[in-house]
Amino acid sequence: MWRRQQGRCRPASCAVEELRRCRREQEAALRKARREQQLVSRRLLRDDSPEEASGVVAVLGEAEIQQFLRLAQRGTDEKEREKALVHLRRGLQHSATQQTFIRLEGSMRTLVGLLTSNQALLQFEAARCLHELSHSEQPEVAEACRPATSYLLTYLSSHSSDFIELCLYTLGNLIVGSEAVRRQLLPQGIIPALAACIQSPHVAVLEAVGYALSQLLQVKEAPEHIIPSILGSALPQHMLQLLQPSPKLNPGVAVEFAWCLHYIICSQVNNALLISHGALSTLGQLLLNLAGAVQSTEDTGLELLACPVLRCLSNLLTEEAVEDVGGQIQLRDERVVAALFILFQFFLQKQPSLLHEGLWLLNNLTANSPSFCTSLLSLDLIEPLLQMLPVSNVVSVLVLTVLCNIAEKGPAYCQRLWPGPLLSALLDTLTSSDTETVGQSLELLQLLFLYKPEAVQAFLQQSGLQALERHMDEAQLQDRVYALQQTTLHVT
Repeated sequence: MWRRQQGRCRPASCAVEELRRCRREQEAALRKARREQQLVSRRLLRDDSPEEASGVVAVLGEAEIQQFLRLAQRGTDEKEREKALVHLRRGLQHSATQQTFIRLEGSMRTLVGLLTSNQALLQFEAARCLHELSHSEQPEVAEACRPATSYLLTYLSSHSSDFIELCLYTLGNLIVGSEAVRRQLLPQGIIPALAACIQSPHVAVLEAVGYALSQLLQVKEAPEHIIPSILGSALPQHMLQLLQPSPKLNPGVAVEFAWCLHYIICSQVNNALLISHGALSTLGQLLLNLAGAVQSTEDTGLELLACPVLRCLSNLLTEEAVEDVGGQIQLRDERVVAALFILFQFFLQKQPSLLHEGLWLLNNLTANSPSFCTSLLSLDLIEPLLQMLPVSNVVSVLVLTVLCNIAEKGPAYCQRLWPGPLLSALLDTLTSSDTETVGQSLELLQLLFLYKPEAVQAFLQQSGLQALERHMDEAQLQDRVYALQQTTLHVT
């Protein structure tokens, strides 16, 4: 924070160092705040026939559950046995039936026995019953399914892609539901099983792998007990291959694995490994590909992929390993900056809530890179940047932070920032009621005054001192306001 020094103006070098320190502290806090909240969820695969979908699903009692299980085991023919499991599955859509089922002695043992049947239709219907149970919000239901997990893992090597997909979504749901299930799945080999499934040629299977993996990555014990094993497997390389821009890139698969990559990066277990595998280059190319896509089509569902890609790049750029592999060079300065501003225009029209994701990446690109700052100036992107100021307080702070990154690079950069629309934009931000926005504006003004003293006179001519005085009574701002006032007196 700013500190008064017996009423004297501090040397410019001290001021710049303090500004840098404050902003680094702020950026660290922002990185911490931007850790994605847990997005664990359960997915339900239902593909009922029209006849099934039109019927009313009733809650089943103990006697009915026992009857359907008995018929499924000992029915006169396969069709009758399959029909009994269909009735049971539909009943298990109710939480009351689920609770009755898991309390009924021998019910899960019977269902697991049917899951291991040598008759494919019975096996599939038994798996669908387990899938309904896995969707329960009650932990005890998930734990009751533990006897089935080893078989579900075994069937991930099945010849049926539909069966593999069903098993993967069921496992993904169970991962969310119970820590006991997770403790069991790890030694049973879920990570090698997922590493095998990710090589499937079937899109539906790949999406299901992404879902199950994302659930595993988000659990509380993942950084310590799960992610190191995942990073030690072939999964990261395969994930990056599936994110490579090409005609074969599938948006649904890419979205799943981009979020998986985001969760791994946020864990900070070993991001240097991901960078060494070419994550920066792959994500940078994907960003360019997304920018091209929004220019050629209206409705791509782009925001679903843009968000995790922007977050992955933003967080990777904070790693020290980036410098070791020439990360900035991998991203090819001007192309990335131009792509970001194409996406900004798209977000402004279609998805304003994603603007701050792109601006966070732009902040991380410009924080330590004069070349990215030069790109912004040479491509005349300062005015488009300023046009985003009114969107929201969060966006305003990030825009101003990027401008601070540029101004911090020294007199030559401030010379190119000024004159132009910057002064009027800053005077507008000083009327804001948001303390953080005003504080960032004050920081930018201080940098401009230090590196381009003639900016002070223009500021004063536009009633800048009066704009500062309105914030003198705000505890969080008064030190910075005082410092700016002293700077204006010193310069003039």
